[in-house]
Amino acid sequence: MMLRSLTLLMAMTATPVLAEALSFDLTNGSAVDVTELYASPVGVDSWQENILGGATLAAGTVATVTITESQGCAYDLRVVFADGDVLEQTGNDLCAMAAITLQ
Repeated sequence: MMLRSLTLLMAMTATPVLAEALSFDLTNGSAVDVTELYASPVGVDSWQENILGGATLAAGTVATVTITESQGCAYDLRVVFADGDVLEQTGNDLCAMAAITLQ
């Protein structure tokens, strides 16, 4: 199993009002495609729907991720790779992030 990590690029941005969309660029800097991506508000015990909706984020590509009707700024992220590896990152302030890079 490969060790993968998230690199977070923080940006100075205003905090959105509840129920606004949150967007950030997700770069798959790994050598393996991403097959699933989940984002759930911190404190929610289950993952929301797969943001990729059956699509794949190919290795070396970038996609803009939008969470519609956000519930605040604090989100946990779960990334599933085509080789079965899973990466989870908790407590992300998506209001302050401009980009996330998977490595």
